[in-house]
Amino acid sequence: MPNITVELLRGRSLDQRRRFVEAVTEDAVTHLGARRQDVRIVFTEIGAEDVANGGVLAADDASRAEVLARHGQASTA
Repeated sequence: MPNITVELLRGRSLDQRRRFVEAVTEDAVTHLGARRQDVRIVFTEIGAEDVANGGVLAADDASRAEVLARHGQASTA
């Protein structure tokens, strides 16, 4: 039984999640030989203030400003 945990920035829509879980479930069935009903996916939402790359909080990273805005999170950069 594959248990898949996905961390992502807050703000993804329900439709985006539906498409994602469908695609990932299909891949688990195809590539892992899992039964569809045994594929478990859990989303953990994180805020831009909760994650850093290269020593810079996502909230402070100007290169992420467009992504953050698209998902309803303001950048402080």
